[in-house]
Amino acid sequence: MSHGLLATIQSPKDLRRLSATELVQLADEMRDALCSVVSDRTAHFASNLGVVELCIALHLEYDFSRDRLIWDTGHQIYPHKLITGRYHEFPSIRQKGGLMGYPNPAESDYDLFMTGHAGASVSTVVGLKAGDDRLGHTDRRAVAVIGDGALPSGIVFEAFNHAAGMDQNVLVILNDNKMGICPRTGGLAHYLDKARTAPMYDAVKRDISWALKQVPIVGESVEKALHGCKEALKASLTQGMLFEELGFRYVGPVDGHDIATLREYLKMVKDIKGPVLLHVFTEKGHGFEPACADPVMFHTPPPFQRKDDEVVSIKKSSSRAYTDVISEVIYGEMESNPKVAVITAAMCEGNKLGKVRETFADRFYDVGICEGHGVAFAGGMAKAGMRPIVDIYSTFLQRSFDQIFQEVALQNLPVTFCLDRAGVVGADGPTHHGAYDNTWMRVFPNMVCMAPGDEADCGPMLRFALAHSGPTSLRYPKTTAETVARNVSPMELGKAEVLSWGVDGTILCLGALLPVCVKVAAQLRSEGLDVGVVNARFLKPIDEEVLARAISETGFVVTVEESSLVGGFGSAVMEAANAAGLSTDTIRRLGIPDRYIQHADRGEQLAEMGLDYAGILRTCIEAAGRRVAGEMAHA
Repeated sequence: MSHGLLATIQSPKDLRRLSATELVQLADEMRDALCSVVSDRTAHFASNLGVVELCIALHLEYDFSRDRLIWDTGHQIYPHKLITGRYHEFPSIRQKGGLMGYPNPAESDYDLFMTGHAGASVSTVVGLKAGDDRLGHTDRRAVAVIGDGALPSGIVFEAFNHAAGMDQNVLVILNDNKMGICPRTGGLAHYLDKARTAPMYDAVKRDISWALKQVPIVGESVEKALHGCKEALKASLTQGMLFEELGFRYVGPVDGHDIATLREYLKMVKDIKGPVLLHVFTEKGHGFEPACADPVMFHTPPPFQRKDDEVVSIKKSSSRAYTDVISEVIYGEMESNPKVAVITAAMCEGNKLGKVRETFADRFYDVGICEGHGVAFAGGMAKAGMRPIVDIYSTFLQRSFDQIFQEVALQNLPVTFCLDRAGVVGADGPTHHGAYDNTWMRVFPNMVCMAPGDEADCGPMLRFALAHSGPTSLRYPKTTAETVARNVSPMELGKAEVLSWGVDGTILCLGALLPVCVKVAAQLRSEGLDVGVVNARFLKPIDEEVLARAISETGFVVTVEESSLVGGFGSAVMEAANAAGLSTDTIRRLGIPDRYIQHADRGEQLAEMGLDYAGILRTCIEAAGRRVAGEMAHA
């Protein structure tokens, strides 16, 4: 398809010259541009197809060069980017140096926050509006677009409560497509489903309001009777009443794929004082039938080729990722132990837990995008005698920091945390890297922190965690699982696995970069440097005996971790050495530096940080060179 109209849109102001027919054509061209992107890379897809008309209508009725707009969660930002001057850069999206797959203020003034986690949009919009009002910009309108999957997040209702308490003029658009990444769950999901079966409420409200204005007041009793009739009818039509009781004016539901109707409703709500919730129905994957039929798979599909409205080929990876390995181990443990349960936060598909959900439905809990609740819920289950596994991406688990502290670690309860996507995650970029869990998990007393060095470690490590009497965490990256050839040592609390000792130096590796470290050591030995490799396995408690020998008896130590250097494994090594009275002069640390790593291919990100084969090799040679130079100077 030619993008003749879309190519002429340099800013949202250009939309206003288009006719109604041309706006429909523009929507088709935008969808074609979205399809073009996923022909050669993984990208968020179905969610973006579903908001094309809503995006167009919003930019037609508001001026977001002054007004405020936050997309929650930001992965449905692609249509917004297409019509805010970034069409010609769009082919670079999610590639190194190209457009980010999330909002990015560095790209455009139309992007206000880098939003990658769900639920915070209402809070930030309420804050923007409060700031604008205090600074005299009361004419600026404030809009948050939030999906029904993100709606149950506790922070959303905290923001609703605050906005209603201030009687603030904000608009929250509820983009209701019956989905998060997976189908939504819980009481709010059932509540919103009712709205789809009774789409007459707002019209009835308007009709009653009109009728009340036409009836002459002949006495207080008539007025009360009419008011009572209105309230009774509102109560019988439950859709929207939750938001009304929270202090928001509920408007809708509205067809989210009808630009003209959307514009009519957006015009109407502009003049309503106080907080407003506009309920918009959309279809995830709208305009591309395969995505409509399977919105879960097409949320972030592998690259595929299409012809017209059909997928003719799809590029699926045949390799097993660490996520696959861990999910298989979880399944096996649930088969053998009826006390094991799994808790996830709207990420069943991402965590590859579909088979677990189908087979053990009574021990599988999807709490929605409510990570804090999920962790506290796990604490309750553990207290009752179960062995819960909290399986959540590292970047999302940090949303439950307080519950990990209060409801799990402080109580010393046997909850197992599986931190998926630990480390860098490629094209999703800085909002989704699992960079910080080593730093904040190890601060809690009672917590045991682990990372498998390869696939062979995964089963023994998870089984160790489920048998341990207190809380444990194990982290693993978003990459293909590899195995180091060896006789795998037993998993013992706080014990590292020594693969080899060397005279000239030691590589201490925590996590799945172990296979690379083994290859580096082999190359160094071929060049005359005798370097050993240790699979640390445990961040906490750290193996002090192995650490002391590495520092005291080998020439240098290089720590390798795919996590933040600030407070991470390398820091733990330095702390332990200091506590033991050992010199830290020969220790070099490799990890994620104290800056945000931008989106790129995972391999490009590792190379940038010196965590690839070449980078680790170079660091070891430099460390050995410094040692040799120092010995010569001393002599």
